[in-house]
Amino acid sequence: MYAIFASGGKQHQVEVGSILDVEKLEVPTGDVVSFTDVLLAGGNEGATQVGTPYIDGASVVGEVVDQIKGPKIVVFKYKRRKGYRRKIGHRQQYTRLKITDIQV
Repeated sequence: MYAIFASGGKQHQVEVGSILDVEKLEVPTGDVVSFTDVLLAGGNEGATQVGTPYIDGASVVGEVVDQIKGPKIVVFKYKRRKGYRRKIGHRQQYTRLKITDIQV
């Protein structure tokens, strides 16, 4: 069974046991989180359900594995012949989840 849910302004397709990175959640490592914004659920056990926009009573349950940082992104601003150069970096913070259950 698989589901598509929304978190952090993005949509993620998951199955039970899959590991994914979502935008940072203020949840300590080892805690359980539940996402109720399930857009679609389907798989081998029955017909695919599509929400309008969400499926009532459906949720995706996951366990927080770790709080991580993404790769470094370099932002370089430059204006020719003006002596203007700025170099800054950014690392986005993510929460790594392991999906434990999909309830429809």
